[in-house]
Amino acid sequence: MDTSLKITLSLIGLSLAGLAIAQSQSPGEVKLPEFEQGKYVHEAPTLSDIENDPNLHKELRKVILKGRDMFMNTQQYRGEYVFNDMDCKSCHMGEGRLPWAAPVWPAATTLPDFRGKNQHVNSLEERIAGCFSFSMNGKPPEYGSDDMLAIVAYHQYMAKGAKVYDSNIAGRGFSHLGKQMPENISYDAGKKVYEDNCAVCHGQNGGGKTVDGQVVFPPLWGDASYNWGAGMTRIFTAASFIQNNMPLGQPGRLSDEEAWNVAYFINAHERPQDPRYTGEIKETREKYKNFYQWSLYGQEINGQVLGDHDNTGEKPFLKPEILKSRSFD
Repeated sequence: MDTSLKITLSLIGLSLAGLAIAQSQSPGEVKLPEFEQGKYVHEAPTLSDIENDPNLHKELRKVILKGRDMFMNTQQYRGEYVFNDMDCKSCHMGEGRLPWAAPVWPAATTLPDFRGKNQHVNSLEERIAGCFSFSMNGKPPEYGSDDMLAIVAYHQYMAKGAKVYDSNIAGRGFSHLGKQMPENISYDAGKKVYEDNCAVCHGQNGGGKTVDGQVVFPPLWGDASYNWGAGMTRIFTAASFIQNNMPLGQPGRLSDEEAWNVAYFINAHERPQDPRYTGEIKETREKYKNFYQWSLYGQEINGQVLGDHDNTGEKPFLKPEILKSRSFD
């Protein structure tokens, strides 16, 4: 049997097995948050739309498809742009098209804009560079390069027909549960939710699953996962994302409490250092407190201060040069 076919069948088998186990746990009604009144819904184009759009020049179509391939199969750039087991699609599910699943097209319609994370006005290229630097613990394509052009083109095509500079976007972000973590959330409760619902795909040790070197389910902590600077380290972000998208194929099955608990548990584990690390954990947390106030970075969990290390995972550097501050003063 052809090797690629074996891999494909293995991936399908693992996926179906995980879904079957999850579905055996009485999922009940699957329910996503309702869109708030006054927010608009955009239906992003599909792969078929890209391939068959008569208004796309063949060269532009080629670039957009390359960007989509980079987005869906980012691991092909392992050791160049990516230094962990994540793909763009790991967080931006449904090809980056779907509401409540981190759709990417809003970035193309709302940027340039001020971003609290780095305290300056960001371009679309810079926003994408942040994903490579934090979520994929990597080194982004250079601004203006062929690869950056391709992935930007994919983002912008996903926004075809959407309103520009209108932030009233339905299903855009991950804060429907609110930002403040409930007081009764615990590590042990989260561990049980994880073991009952997540471990089948992401592994008991949070390391994800691979088949013949191909990532099937991404890791949730450890060297191969997102680093301490990624947005998913914020408990409220992870909780809302998990409730809206997990278990796989059953969005909305977990209760609010279960989502909060498992998000806390996942982000109470170590991961590579934030590229913004100053060399001292307290100083770094204070410098970026607008971000870290929502995470466990620098806090003591189970006798260990999270993030108090110099570990950068697989990458041989801390901060990619492309990350920089900007001021118009």
